[in-house]
Amino acid sequence: MGRHAGFRPSPAGVGSVLFIGAIAAMAHLGGAGLLMFPELGALSNDIFKRPGGTWARAPAMLLLTPLLTAVAGLLIARHMSFGLAAVLLDVGASVTLIHLMRSPIAPAISAGLLPLVLGVHSWWYPPAITFGTAALAVLSVIRRRIEPPVAPSTARDVVDDTMECTPSAPGWLPPFMIVVALLAGLAQATGLRFILFPPLVVIAFEMFAHPQVCPWAVRAWRLPLACALGAAAGVAAVGLFGAGAAAAMTAMAVGLLVLHRLDLHAPPVLAVGLLPLVMPHPGWPFVVAVATGTSLCIVAFRLWQAVAARWTTCR
Repeated sequence: MGRHAGFRPSPAGVGSVLFIGAIAAMAHLGGAGLLMFPELGALSNDIFKRPGGTWARAPAMLLLTPLLTAVAGLLIARHMSFGLAAVLLDVGASVTLIHLMRSPIAPAISAGLLPLVLGVHSWWYPPAITFGTAALAVLSVIRRRIEPPVAPSTARDVVDDTMECTPSAPGWLPPFMIVVALLAGLAQATGLRFILFPPLVVIAFEMFAHPQVCPWAVRAWRLPLACALGAAAGVAAVGLFGAGAAAAMTAMAVGLLVLHRLDLHAPPVLAVGLLPLVMPHPGWPFVVAVATGTSLCIVAFRLWQAVAARWTTCR
């Protein structure tokens, strides 16, 4: 049988689906949609799967980093409209906070950009997303006490820990910010803000900061497909079930299945499928915008690699 024929959900996958369902249920029933922070999909899956991983070992950063980037992003969204200058200031502020804190929580960049893209101006936003990250932090601490983690045992664990470390060399930052600027300009010009959907900035951050080990940079053509399928699953789930637990669990489960079927290790894809739950009117243009933004990001990354390789050779 092929590697995909006997697919069975892992305990970590089931746990993350149930966790997302619980958060979505509280958000829906309590009328607090901001509780459903999409990056909880990526964070919960990794923390449940790898209790000894970098994210699971940093509960304080898991709590504080998204909170601070959310406050910074909210301040920008309250004083600036969506556009090139606002996006660059927003992403630059989040990356700077992550660097100063030496935080491994790259998904916090998404927490900073989300208010600007969605037009969120409520001061309830920072504490709302902190509810989910705090719950994850508590669960990670409890699990580590009950079941002490072991050292990384596979090559993928080593790659994941490397990807989740704060980048040290600064050479990646200019090309990363150029790509963000190009995507922001295109999003502003076309009116399709979700060409620069928040998890895409996390995806680009990981690719440019860790180009040698980033697992989805190797299988670049699969990433736009995975993101588009995840976005389509989220839109369809919200259309069928409304923005509640059933839609969140469906989108999360489909995202895990897509990653498995494509043999792609890209946790940010799980956040893409959950974005429709916090959008005011999710529709199929969102899927087109996601596919477009991801494809352009991949092309830009490949061009940067080619230029960097040529420059190195010439020197």
